[in-house]
Amino acid sequence: MSHTVLVVDDDPSVLDVIVDMLEDLGCEVISARSGHDALDRLKQNQDISILITDINMPGMDGHELAERARRDRPELKILQLSGREPRRDGLPMIRKPFSFEELASTMQRTTGIC
Repeated sequence: MSHTVLVVDDDPSVLDVIVDMLEDLGCEVISARSGHDALDRLKQNQDISILITDINMPGMDGHELAERARRDRPELKILQLSGREPRRDGLPMIRKPFSFEELASTMQRTTGIC
């Protein structure tokens, strides 16, 4: 069964790499380049079951995005990405840069899918 993942990163090259990795894991992937764009996509697509977001983004950071997304969709599984931010709110996090194997392992461990 394929799962729909929304991945958010303000760096287009990083976003492309993560999208490719998730597609290789068998996920349906929707991408967004900002927190506001991500919230719009979440409202438009109820099939999204996982949110993967960078923490360090201009405007709305990944912490605020996770908080707002969770208010509207409490069942949403959330994974945060960062190269320098500490973990917060008990959400699972993967450190950048990461390999395909690290992403696959983290997805399986934290979401149980893909």
